[in-house]
Amino acid sequence: MLNPESIEKFRLALRGELIQPGDVHYDEARTVYNAMIDRRPRMIVRCADVADVISCVNFARDNGITPSIRGGGHNAGGLGVCDDCLVIDLSRMRGIRVDPEARTVRVEGGCVWGDVDHATHAFGLATPSGFISTTGVAGLTLGGGIGHLTRSHGLTIDNLIEADVVLANGSLVTASAERNDDLYWAIRGGGGNFGVVTSFLFRLHPVHTVYAGPMLWELDQAKDLMRWYRNFIMEAPEEMTGFFAFLVVPPGPPFPEELHGRNVCGIVWYYAGALEKAEEAFAPIRRFKPPLLDLVGPLPHTAVQSMFDTLYPPGHQWYWKADFFNELSDEAIDLFLKFGSSIPTMQSTMHLYPINGAAHRVGRNDTAFSFRESNWAEVIVGVDPDPANKERIIGWAREYWDAMHPFSAGGAYINFMMEEGQERIRATYRDNYERLVAIKTKYDPGNLFRVNQNIKPRG
Repeated sequence: MLNPESIEKFRLALRGELIQPGDVHYDEARTVYNAMIDRRPRMIVRCADVADVISCVNFARDNGITPSIRGGGHNAGGLGVCDDCLVIDLSRMRGIRVDPEARTVRVEGGCVWGDVDHATHAFGLATPSGFISTTGVAGLTLGGGIGHLTRSHGLTIDNLIEADVVLANGSLVTASAERNDDLYWAIRGGGGNFGVVTSFLFRLHPVHTVYAGPMLWELDQAKDLMRWYRNFIMEAPEEMTGFFAFLVVPPGPPFPEELHGRNVCGIVWYYAGALEKAEEAFAPIRRFKPPLLDLVGPLPHTAVQSMFDTLYPPGHQWYWKADFFNELSDEAIDLFLKFGSSIPTMQSTMHLYPINGAAHRVGRNDTAFSFRESNWAEVIVGVDPDPANKERIIGWAREYWDAMHPFSAGGAYINFMMEEGQERIRATYRDNYERLVAIKTKYDPGNLFRVNQNIKPRG
């Protein structure tokens, strides 16, 4: 039992804010991106600096209270918060420093990708990240990091040079190829199992204005489109990418009114090559079948990164299911179409993200992220602002996933997973799992950091 004296002593040791049930900011501080998650922590600390993080880890360990780690709060299963725990909230730790000569960026653990994109774009640079700019840097990175730059520059973890980590014993260490290399290996895909990452150092690449945007087609063209797409994206130059989607057209600009509310298929394209070669690169795409809508053109990288922010604001109900796919057979495509043509709500969708190209040049055992031979990361999301539709979107996502899973590679991108149990975690890490267990046992033998896709230590 925590007593008032120990809590007050803890509060006085912090530069940041300690929030408890009954405090005015409590409900705001415990809320995460996915409104399907409603948990009540024992206390929340909005950390001001690394010293606060160390104080939180020591207090949690010494008082037998489970910590959870919150960066951007976007985690699918809401694993930044838990009931009766201590939330180590990094959201105020948002310092960024770009070194344009070295082409690196130092990013604190509370940043979201919009922060990073804003800072690096001024120098015409970027690092691979995700698809929504409000996503937290820490969570996305530790799970692997799939995004528009994956085919050209690899996963986010392939561009991680080093990270500062507060361990379960309260010490601060740096993980890199030269220091604590086993920890460096583990955090590149192993999630938040090993400590609290307070800062990341990323490699940057020249990226500024790209040629990007969505193309939409009628559903009756989906089968032909998917068959064409599966071959095209495997052979396309690495600076070209595009994810396939089944979607309902949102009722607003830039979409024309006659398309609003229609169930369609589409590809969101992203070309990072020379702009003067963009039209040539897109010629075979535009020759395939005339789309209903073609919004592809020159855009700042930052605009592409934030394109879906308004469609997916915080506070919606979310239910996620996911898998990796090595191939898309004709039979699988028929099933994708069956469920993709019965989307239950306007914001629900299915995406297939290509993860070949540069991401394939890293071996399956070189980082904790295991599925290096897979060509697509599939995600099925039931999304709606109304809690009354919760069971409807869950049922659709589960049924869709049950139909597609037999065609999959067997595991999934952990950033797209809810809490699905130990067997699912093992299937995701495959032959990297036992090495992760050994590293977990070394750095967190008591499993202090267990509010995650948990890798349990031995013993």
